[in-house]
Amino acid sequence: MKLYIAEKPSLGRAIADALPKPHKKQQGYIEVGNGDIVSWCIGHILEQAEPDAYDEKFKKWDMAHLPIVPDVWQLKPKSQTRSQLTVLRKLVKQCSQIIHAGDPDREGQLLVDEVIDYLKVSAAKKASMQRLLISDLNLPAVKRSLSALKPNSEFMPLSVSALARSRADWLYGLNLTRAYTIMGKKSGFNGVLSVGRVQTPILGLVVQRDNEINNFVSKPFYEVIAHIEDKDKQTFTAKWQPSEACQPYMDDEGRVLVKALAENVVKRINNKPAIVTELKQEQKKQFAPLPYNLSALQIDAAKRFSMNAKLVLDVCQSLYEKHKLITYPRSDCRYLPKEQLTQAKSVIDNLAKSSMPFSVFAKQANLSIKSKAWNDSKVSAHHAIIPTEKLVNQTNLNSFEQNIYQLIVTQYLAQFYPAFEYAQTKVSLNIENGVFKVNSKTPLIEGWKALFKRKSADNNVRDLSESQSLPQLNKGDVLHCNLGEVLEKNTQPPQDYTDASLLAAMTGIAKFVRDAQIKKVLKDTDGLGTEATRAGIIELLFKRGYLIRQGKKIKATEVGVSLINALPEQATLPDMTAHWESTLNAICDKQASYQSFMSPLLTTISQMIQQASELTLVNFPKLANKPKFKRKRKSSYKTKASAKPKKSA
Repeated sequence: MKLYIAEKPSLGRAIADALPKPHKKQQGYIEVGNGDIVSWCIGHILEQAEPDAYDEKFKKWDMAHLPIVPDVWQLKPKSQTRSQLTVLRKLVKQCSQIIHAGDPDREGQLLVDEVIDYLKVSAAKKASMQRLLISDLNLPAVKRSLSALKPNSEFMPLSVSALARSRADWLYGLNLTRAYTIMGKKSGFNGVLSVGRVQTPILGLVVQRDNEINNFVSKPFYEVIAHIEDKDKQTFTAKWQPSEACQPYMDDEGRVLVKALAENVVKRINNKPAIVTELKQEQKKQFAPLPYNLSALQIDAAKRFSMNAKLVLDVCQSLYEKHKLITYPRSDCRYLPKEQLTQAKSVIDNLAKSSMPFSVFAKQANLSIKSKAWNDSKVSAHHAIIPTEKLVNQTNLNSFEQNIYQLIVTQYLAQFYPAFEYAQTKVSLNIENGVFKVNSKTPLIEGWKALFKRKSADNNVRDLSESQSLPQLNKGDVLHCNLGEVLEKNTQPPQDYTDASLLAAMTGIAKFVRDAQIKKVLKDTDGLGTEATRAGIIELLFKRGYLIRQGKKIKATEVGVSLINALPEQATLPDMTAHWESTLNAICDKQASYQSFMSPLLTTISQMIQQASELTLVNFPKLANKPKFKRKRKSSYKTKASAKPKKSA
């Protein structure tokens, strides 16, 4: 008898539907027609044991006990799902082979693997285990996955990476939360100071941004615009490019700070010849943006619909599990396997039959176009989020679901549209030995941009038609500068974080890392947390009273600011944990080991505890035991989708 272990009941039912009938539904499992069994976990049914499970003395929070580092790690059953663990214990003994059907990511890999280890499954059964990867719960897709089983051993690096992350979060969060809570209590603060490997650097980003805004002093700067006319009286404007001689009068970003300098340039160029010294004309192509991964989808949904990350994830889970309209949503990948092209016609045909706005674009999609999204080398356990072959019934979707589905479908359909083409002209002018430049971009072929006309706020699809039109020019042409104009502007403070910009910061953390050596090893895609955990971590900071929303703005509370000010800089910057996230990804790719990640982590924790023990939080505010914050209004969106529990970071 084969035993399929799914991550959750909804996935188990989808697997059973693709196996022989008749089915017998039992308590905690389904017996299918050929005698095989489909059972499931209910998210994580095991969790890390509490410190006192290792030693009773750890019930008391004492600096002398830190750091607490288990010699042999222990897991314990969750009380609310203990009965399902009992079902699995019986089934793994009876079966001849186990098929691992966790979600297709590193957390899903660990979720089932840790149950197998906890139940002490024999080495022989472990060796014969197979992996079932399902990213689409519709029957045809599940059947295709069942015919493409792989050895579970191939996915052990994913499991090791997830295990390292789980233990790192326990070690870092537990030890440093105890250390700083103990020191805070000595200074008169009678609350828990929660510190997390990922959550604290995210809070640090917000506190730093708030400080930059609060301390910002606006300064005036000046630009010079030349109004140019050709022999046919066609006009355009060009912008002055200050020379090196102007450096003493400029800031680090190349802005002129002295008005007299700008005014002097204007006086010199009024009613003077303007000679075309450089002329570069090119016809360029811009290809469609890639299909979504979860973070990219959450960022766009925040921009378009002001939806927070947790709400987007909940909606995606509903579209995936309840409606079966999209593929696996917790993906960090924006590419697709070439094999998926074989289902593209069926997907697009059904989208064209829909009554939703995208149907007209589905009808015009060109299946002969193959975008760069199809790239097997960039796809691992899961691929980008795309629509499934199921025909959508708009009336079954609420407004949130319709909006998110529309985004996913549009991004997918763009892969079957030609490139956006435009003519780019770059011109340099010499006016009284001063350099003036103008760039022009003229749309030629709309291509995939036809699908995104309503997305004007999306930087990827800006309408280039607003660029000024240039007359026909040639190098050496002598034009005329009618007059110069000084534009007085003011430096602007950085913008407050929003759901979109905070997620973008988490997914592209390299730009916020200060340490040059750490920055070197990070990829552009390395981030804080994972696709599946980022929404939960942000929400955790709100629940703990460290962040608050003011309209679309995300601000740090007094407690959040006080915590960051109390911690050593190392704990508040993204440098350290960004490097750790990079190493966790390297473990998935077999380029690093569990030990290479854990050893430096333990050293760092010990050092930070030592620093905490020597700290006197004399300036820590004497806040109430339980700071009160306005209760955040719960989302009106409700979904039956069961998101798997994630460990606190």
